[in-house]
Amino acid sequence: MSPSRPRPLLLQLLLFLAALTLAAAETVLPSYHYGAPIRVECMNRSSETGEHIESPSTHEIQWIPFPTCAETSLPLEFHYGIETELNCTIPMISDPFFHLLEFYIHSDAPLSCRLPARPAPHIEVVGEEPPVQEYIPLVFALAGTLQLSHMHISTHMNVLLHSTPKHHIQPRDSGVLDSGTAYSTSPLTHMEGGATKRLVIGDPLPLSFSVRWFPTPALPRVEGKVEWSGMGGHIYASTVFYSIVSFMAGAVLSGVYFFGSVLPRRLRGRGMGGATPLGAMGVGNGWGYQKRAMD
Repeated sequence: MSPSRPRPLLLQLLLFLAALTLAAAETVLPSYHYGAPIRVECMNRSSETGEHIESPSTHEIQWIPFPTCAETSLPLEFHYGIETELNCTIPMISDPFFHLLEFYIHSDAPLSCRLPARPAPHIEVVGEEPPVQEYIPLVFALAGTLQLSHMHISTHMNVLLHSTPKHHIQPRDSGVLDSGTAYSTSPLTHMEGGATKRLVIGDPLPLSFSVRWFPTPALPRVEGKVEWSGMGGHIYASTVFYSIVSFMAGAVLSGVYFFGSVLPRRLRGRGMGGATPLGAMGVGNGWGYQKRAMD
């Protein structure tokens, strides 16, 4: 019986790399894919005092879904990387929710919400605890004015969401949330019309959100001015600069290749004679034609 041959070194290396890849895949936490839904959940508060409500068993803060939107029949959610104008109409304002809105507008209690920083893992390793779900805070600064029998609310809000910095291979690459904020626009003119709502108990509340995404925690800056651009399809000054430099470099290399290689070969193929460097004859730096002797 012949002795077994040792495995080739290349095969052993491939098996080792495969094992490392499998082990790494088990520990890497998931990221959001472009367009993945991210549902908003908010702190459960008492409508009488505005205080947050805790779970009786664990004494942890209770988090509940954002009110259901009439447009989707789902709680409010954003989609990773997608910049859009989003409408969410709360069909009917109940008496308890009306009193919560009073707390939110007076800033006695903030409309504190949160978003999962990354999707929940789909793979669980036997014998290991699943990773703890991470969240980022998202506080809605809701502006308005309270009256004796009703309230006025600025119903349009800007939502700014940031992802963690990473090298995006593609413009619409996956990622993880870093931070976010939301605030009412034109809060001082809400009594004059526009994006405002005079609200009483039982009315619907039409909210609209302008959602913008940024690929890093910092706002992009060009010459000290904030460029209001998000994740998809925006052009920065650095992009224009590198495009111009790349174009010029390509033009120079193409010219050098043409005049140094292509043109001499074509001239050598002509019947008039080979191309001769004039510098060798003391005339200058260039290319000329060598005359043939006449018969």
